[in-house]
Amino acid sequence: MSRPPLHPVAAVVCGMVSIGLLFGLQGAAASDPTLPPPPAVGSAGWWLVVAVVVVQAVLVAWTDRFPTTVPPALTAVPLVLAVAAPGGAFTVTAVAEIAGVFLAVAARPPRGLWTALAGTALLLAGGQLLNEVRSGAAGLGPAAAAGVLQAIAVVGLPLLVGLVVAAQRNAHDARVKEVEALRREQDALLQAAVSQQRVGMSRELHDIAAHHMSGIALMAAAIDRQIDADPEGAKRSARQIREQSSAVLDDLRRLVGLLREGADATRPLETLDAVSVLVETRRAAGAEIDLTVPAAAVDLGALAQLVAYRMVQESLANAAAHAPGARCTVEIGEPHGGQVAIIVRNGAPTAPDPGPGSGFGLVGMAERAQLVGGELDHGATPDGGWEVRLTLPLSETISTMRAPAPLPEAPA
Repeated sequence: MSRPPLHPVAAVVCGMVSIGLLFGLQGAAASDPTLPPPPAVGSAGWWLVVAVVVVQAVLVAWTDRFPTTVPPALTAVPLVLAVAAPGGAFTVTAVAEIAGVFLAVAARPPRGLWTALAGTALLLAGGQLLNEVRSGAAGLGPAAAAGVLQAIAVVGLPLLVGLVVAAQRNAHDARVKEVEALRREQDALLQAAVSQQRVGMSRELHDIAAHHMSGIALMAAAIDRQIDADPEGAKRSARQIREQSSAVLDDLRRLVGLLREGADATRPLETLDAVSVLVETRRAAGAEIDLTVPAAAVDLGALAQLVAYRMVQESLANAAAHAPGARCTVEIGEPHGGQVAIIVRNGAPTAPDPGPGSGFGLVGMAERAQLVGGELDHGATPDGGWEVRLTLPLSETISTMRAPAPLPEAPA
């Protein structure tokens, strides 16, 4: 922690002003015989006044470092004059006292200075009283009144000015801290937004990889079985692998495009209508999937439809990965009670489960459901399979369901 600075300039100014006033008193006393005469220039009393003024100037320089001790010391030193050389020159010592009180108040909060300021005022009033009585300028009563007035003027006025300066400084510091706090808050919000975007991007990447890669794995396995027994079927599976690979690249390009400033988001969001295409794609890859859709329109907003689509996509990918050979059922229920349920269920696997996954798929589905006010439930079924149920609140109608349609074959 850095030490408070010294005030050499203030010390020099106080010394020069005090000595200048001392010379001014000589001329004033010469022109007005009613004023108490100051010590003659060069006399012992004059040099004593100069010594006191110099000591006060040195003390003023240390006010910031010792704000509770310097002001009382500034008023204690002139007591030497009140005892050894009382007279009109005593008033020049007020210059350093005023400067010391102001610097002390401006250096630190005044609540820690009240004792020091009270002691300063008492010493100043006592010194003025002693000087007036010993110089014979006034009686005890008038001298006491003069001491009180001197204390109020010398301590009170710089105290008020110092409080104003300290208040302005504190207000400036508060504004600086407020700006820093706002900057830190903006940085925190930016980091939170970046983190949220990263979570969203990782969720999309997980969905893309899980869906397409599981489909490619199924079709590759079909090629292995068909290459000798059914060469034409193997060719079709190879074309489907190419289509799936192209779809992966398209989705990855779209995801990377979202990271670029000003990316062209021309691709529409997936809706419930696309679920039938999704199911047909999985069927073409060799999966056994039953699809049930409602007869009437399902009133879901665009974001809710995307959540439903991603849930079906992820659930089918999980079924392909962890329940190989199991038959799946995708059911989009009839709207009821202001809600609609989307259920993906698979039976028991006919091949060994390769082991547990990362668990991020279910977490991502649950987070998406919360974004649109929905709920996600999942768990094992009595027949050894697995079920995922997504319940979404209804909103405005976006589109109507259409029956599944077979995908056209790509040219060889």
